[in-house]
Parts: sequence; structure tokens; C-alpha cells
Amino acid sequence: MIDHMGFSVSDYERAKAFYAKALAPLGYSLIMEVTAEQTGHAAAAGFGADGKPDFWIGGEGAMNKPVHVAIHAKDRATVGAFYKAAIAAGGRDNGPPGIRPHYHANYYGAFVLDPDGHNIEAVCHAPE
Repeated sequence: MIDHMGFSVSDYERAKAFYAKALAPLGYSLIMEVTAEQTGHAAAAGFGADGKPDFWIGGEGAMNKPVHVAIHAKDRATVGAFYKAAIAAGGRDNGPPGIRPHYHANYYGAFVLDPDGHNIEAVCHAPE
């Protein structure tokens, strides 16, 4: 239903480096960038899988409130790999990998705050 989403970050280059590392275990990479001249306001980086950018960050500056983004992981090991990569890339723990039974019995997620405080999650809904 959602084709793509994006949000602004306070330090474009720092955020781009963070997401390149943090999203790699989920099969996401930097697919394309557009310049400030092309957008008319600020550079933007599109991350995704299979050649389609569906997760965008833009250099417009910090937002007033953080956003939450959850990205599907194929299995629980991938959730753990995301968490480790995101922490190593400078993210802050916001909930280690584990079951979140208040959502449903097989909800296995990990939460990391990016450099701007956005809550980025990897989640797997499959049973163990």
C-alpha cells in the first residue's frame, strides 16, 4: 500500500552513513541520491532493495518530533543483525531483539534510535 516514505535529518552525510550500515542486514542499500539542485531544496538519499528506493532521508534539517519506521526482516536472526549493525553505526538502543507479545505472539523486533532520535525498527512476524 505504501510506495515509499521519507523524513528529514539534521546531518545528511552522518545519517546517510548510519543508514547504509544499519539497513545492510535487511537487504537495503543506497539506491539513488538526488541533489539539492534537482529537488529545489535539499539533497535526498533513497534506500531500498531490488533497485527500488522506498526509504528516503532528506537534508532539510532536524524535525520537531521523531518518527517511527519498521522494516520487515525475513527472520529473527536478521532482526539481530540489524540491531548489531545499527548500534555499531552509532545508533542508540531503544529495545533489544526480542518477542513483543503485546503486539502478537510471534512479533519479534528490535528498536534503535538513529542519530536524530528517530525510532527505527526491524521486525519479523514469523514463528521461530
